[in-house]
Amino acid sequence: MLLTITTTAAPADDLGFLLHKHPDRVQAFSQSFGTAHVFYPEAGRERCTAALLLDVDPVALVRTRGRNTPDFSLGQYVNDRPYAASSLLASAMANTFRTAMRGRCDARPERAAAPIPLEITLPALPCRGGPEQAERFFAPLGWRVDAAPVPLDAGFPEWGASRYVTLRLAGEVRLADALNQLYVLLPVLDDAKHYWMAPDEVDKLIRAGEGWLAAHPDRAAITRRYLANRRGLVRAALGRLADSDDSPEDALDRDPLEEEPPPADPTAAEPGAAPEPEPGTEAAPPPVPLAERRIQAVLEALHAAGAARVADLGCGTGKLVARLKQDPRFTKITGVDVSYRAVQIANRRGRPDRYGPDREPRVEILQGALTYTDERFRGHDAAVLMEVIEHIDPPRLGAVERVVFGDARPRTVVVTTPNSEYNVRYDGLAPGAMRHPDHRFEWTRAEFAAWAERVAAGYGYQVRYVPVGDDDPEVGAPTQMGVFVKEAG
Repeated sequence: MLLTITTTAAPADDLGFLLHKHPDRVQAFSQSFGTAHVFYPEAGRERCTAALLLDVDPVALVRTRGRNTPDFSLGQYVNDRPYAASSLLASAMANTFRTAMRGRCDARPERAAAPIPLEITLPALPCRGGPEQAERFFAPLGWRVDAAPVPLDAGFPEWGASRYVTLRLAGEVRLADALNQLYVLLPVLDDAKHYWMAPDEVDKLIRAGEGWLAAHPDRAAITRRYLANRRGLVRAALGRLADSDDSPEDALDRDPLEEEPPPADPTAAEPGAAPEPEPGTEAAPPPVPLAERRIQAVLEALHAAGAARVADLGCGTGKLVARLKQDPRFTKITGVDVSYRAVQIANRRGRPDRYGPDREPRVEILQGALTYTDERFRGHDAAVLMEVIEHIDPPRLGAVERVVFGDARPRTVVVTTPNSEYNVRYDGLAPGAMRHPDHRFEWTRAEFAAWAERVAAGYGYQVRYVPVGDDDPEVGAPTQMGVFVKEAG
């Protein structure tokens, strides 16, 4: 089995320093199941390719006795392990490129710490789920994925494709991250391992997944496959991934920017608040927080649309789901979020209190990514993306548009997002800074309108705009909302 890693980041032959393997030498490393060879088919200043060739000893594999391994019974003697990338190759990578996977390079530390252009090729990769599965697992990590099915027999095309793909990845990724992603995802795509699953596999997964697995939209599926569906190990791993960011669980409920900051002078009035009442008169009610005004605006739009079945796409910890649940006019409520931890909290908030029509649970919380078509998003009267789109990388917005407006196609879609023009009204927010560290962008009113008009025209909707919060005559309201209604016919 073969793995090649190519870079064009000049001087490209620095790849030898990063991998700790000299380009002028062919090196061999003994493994318990064969021999790993590292060599460089090309090593120039403009382009450099490192190859890992694993020569598997079939007799050594006969020692495997696990009933759930791919080498059990007759499979011990007749199998694809010597030829197809699998957990054997992942183990060889861990043994051969151990220092590189840790991101350490004393000779070129700045290169080891930075993303570089990489091309990775695996000629034969077992891929349960086909090319789409490879795209699903690698694309969210920033790779351009080309997974071509390998035919069962090129001479008999009518036989169809085999379970193998030729995988090519391209992107600008830190080399250590690329190696660790391959280490995890090769056995995940194969959905098999050549060795017994011990409890320390959780430590290996957490270590190799540092910096990317916790945020992956399919981290639960990756974890289950990597740990061979061993329930205890899967629960432990998912729990540790949920705790991998440094903030406590309730941090999911907090915005990094306080949208209604208290005045510096405790005796001063809130900005925009009514003056102190005269003695003997009734005090004015406190201002309504912007987060609450957003929820109220969304609920009003849903009521005006007559929606009964609502999907909250990007539901976070379930604040809107909990409010929808309180209103009997909503007979089916579906919350969706990519974060496993957020889904767990939303489940506690939105736990169903009764069943809807046809004995369906009235409230359902799902883990899912808005960049992938999902039949569970269909069949709703309305979909809500409340403070969601600004968290999506701009190149991925087109996928979200196709999923929500093209495939799910609810009658009404409600979208809210920050108005970047209003940011000048927040004290302490630097010019050009965004309200949340995870925001990929924040739009002006004109930019939001341009996006909304394009999407509405492309998918057969009409859109109207609603300012949310106090509408400043110069910079507008802090939140902008678009309500998309599907055109008749």
